[in-house]
Amino acid sequence: MQFKDYYETLGVARNATEADIKSAYRKLARKYHPDVNKEKDAEERFKEVGEAYAVLKDTEKRAAYDQMGSNWKSGQDFTPPPNWNEGFEYSDGGFGGSNYEGDQSEFFESLFGRGKHRQGGRGAHPGQQQAMHLKGQDHHAKILIDLADAYNGAQRTIALHMPTLDTSGHVSTQERKLDVSIPKGIKAGQNLRLSGQGGPGMGQGGPGDLYLEIDFHPHPMFRVDGKDIYLDLALAPWEAALGTSVKIPTPAGSALELTIPVNTAAGRKMRLKGKGIPSKEPGDLYVVTTIAIPPAQTDAQKEAYQAFEKAFEFKPRTY
Repeated sequence: MQFKDYYETLGVARNATEADIKSAYRKLARKYHPDVNKEKDAEERFKEVGEAYAVLKDTEKRAAYDQMGSNWKSGQDFTPPPNWNEGFEYSDGGFGGSNYEGDQSEFFESLFGRGKHRQGGRGAHPGQQQAMHLKGQDHHAKILIDLADAYNGAQRTIALHMPTLDTSGHVSTQERKLDVSIPKGIKAGQNLRLSGQGGPGMGQGGPGDLYLEIDFHPHPMFRVDGKDIYLDLALAPWEAALGTSVKIPTPAGSALELTIPVNTAAGRKMRLKGKGIPSKEPGDLYVVTTIAIPPAQTDAQKEAYQAFEKAFEFKPRTY
């Protein structure tokens, strides 16, 4: 996938105002409209201009796009950085869901998703009187927590960044901090609802809610798969061959005693039932074995390997 420089597409500077972007789009849209321009690439250019405008005219999409920085160049190989949108607060219809109905490039969909996102708050307004009292928009943000928080629960202070448009038409972000209770047993992909922490309502309509999508910080030892946790356990050759008992860490912070059976092979998966993320039906902790081979650096170590070779009629290959 290639990076798209939407500012370059519209021919505007990265600090362009909302009016600058609208003016550039209108000029280019007229130039490349297929009904006017019969050049072979006109339709494709028209689509590119429309996609660029769909991002840069939208305060939230533009702020999200800008935070990736200006080091990327058009045509450069690109993959969105992991959790690139962490802590970025957006409203319904913002960058978390596409409201652009034109042809969407792979690059656009990788950042903003596919399809049309619902707009506005959740209240209907069939009449003018009701329209004056609308509930505020729900807001959304993705946050990262420690895996241990899902095991033990936690109180955390989080910082969210909400894009705004200043009086000059430039995009900026405002930070707000919230104290959040992380419930025990929460999983990646779940949402925490903070009532009344969304956008302000209209008239007597109450504020919207804030939904926090949960994901985990990368852990140096554990991998997460839904409610299940995986741990790679390195064994010395003699531990794997003769069996042993080892202490293994858990995400909860405690340690468990694990019996390693005789002749344990690399890649063996041992299941510790119910030791995954806690819930009504808790996940499991899987320990996957690897064999760590000590290096032969001294003469004595080399002789030990030679003796080992003579003691076994072992062929590691079948071909």
